[in-house]
Amino acid sequence: MKEIIAGLLLPFVGTSAGAACVFFLKGELNQRVQKMLLGFASGVMVAASVWSLLIPAMDMSEQMGRFAFLPAVVGLGGGFVFLLAMDKLIPHLHLGGTEAEGPRVKLKQTTMLLLAVTLHNIPEGMAVGVIFAGMLADQAEITLAGAFALSVGIAIQNFPEGAVISLPLRSEEGLSRGNAFVKGVLSGVVEPIAGVATILLSRHITPLLPYLLAFAAGAMLYVVVEELIPETAQGEHSDLGTIGFALGFALMMVLDVALG
Repeated sequence: MKEIIAGLLLPFVGTSAGAACVFFLKGELNQRVQKMLLGFASGVMVAASVWSLLIPAMDMSEQMGRFAFLPAVVGLGGGFVFLLAMDKLIPHLHLGGTEAEGPRVKLKQTTMLLLAVTLHNIPEGMAVGVIFAGMLADQAEITLAGAFALSVGIAIQNFPEGAVISLPLRSEEGLSRGNAFVKGVLSGVVEPIAGVATILLSRHITPLLPYLLAFAAGAMLYVVVEELIPETAQGEHSDLGTIGFALGFALMMVLDVALG
């Protein structure tokens, strides 16, 4: 049980540590550094979706023979549809954006930014929750080390994410360092909550575990394609986002194979 709690909290710790950068840095991250970090986060999430979620989902369905891909495809599509719906139903504002997305409501810009990050973090929490649920269900395809590999990978990519959130809140919105830090931390609270909810749900519907793994993968890939990669392309053209993606993908792949 202690290992599971630690695994669920690791991504939240990564976000909190990144948000703490507001106490040590005066302004926002350099645009080039930010592009690199966003690309890195994208690479981690794509690799995690493939190695930690989609491949185990298909391995668990091998008794379906040539149709072993079916749960992965259905779950993947479900994850995309879920995030697409959340994107339309929840008002939010992406970093660097000028127009809010979702329903038109009168909310502060800082609140809209936090909602955007919360929307982003839900699939990450689900991914960690479902991988530990698979381990609890004694699925041979998922080991404790493999589950921790995913948790550590997401925690690593959450560190720059926390900084990218808290620093603009301090420099652009004029919040105090403490307030910006707290809001950055709060943006990551949804991850362990989503993880626990996924574990509780999956314990009652174990046969659907392959679908849930693929669902989390689809939701994470949606975030990468809809949000992270486009943000690396904003402003002056640079290859830093691509380089960051390659580094993040390689790191997550190594973690999953070495620890899994």
